Amino acid sequence: YARARNLHAAAKHIAYELNGIFPATYDGIRALKGVGDYTAAAIASFAYDLRYAVVDGNVYRVLSRYFGIETPIDTTEGKRLFAALAKQLMDTGDFSPSTYNQAIMDFGATHCTPVAPRCLNCPLRERCAAFLEKKTGQLPVKSKKLERRQRFFNYLVIDRLNVVFVKKRNEKDIWQNLYD
Repeated sequence: YARARNLHAAAKHIAYELNGIFPATYDGIRALKGVGDYTAAAIASFAYDLRYAVVDGNVYRVLSRYFGIETPIDTTEGKRLFAALAKQLMDTGDFSPSTYNQAIMDFGATHCTPVAPRCLNCPLRERCAAFLEKKTGQLPVKSKKLERRQRFFNYLVIDRLNVVFVKKRNEKDIWQNLYD
């Protein structure tokens, strides 16, 4: 829901402040409300062929396994390390940024998967540190385990003379400013 609000704010900013012209630079794209590094890099590389490496879960997984990197991906150090490595790899290749980004993301999504990666058919396995050291299940490393909290909600549906009562959620919690 926050994404929808941010998208709406960004669209209004483009329409009214930028005269309907979408930003064509990484910094301009990144300045839009709700747009982070990943989204800005994806738009910059796919729409404008700018040299910005996309780093998502698939890219973390491929790079950490191939290079045997045990730096946690959810730390500032890890994010910087993987972003720099992805950029370095992009810059050394003779291909467009969009081709590089699409290839590494697709490879992580379809081949170097989180569970049951297809290592036996992998064209990179002879140089893949995780495969050679039998660590594919341990990489990438995350420093924090997400603690899932189980929550229960109880609702009453009050229907009086074909009118259903609803409540707007105002508290800072899930579904803020929506109705239940």
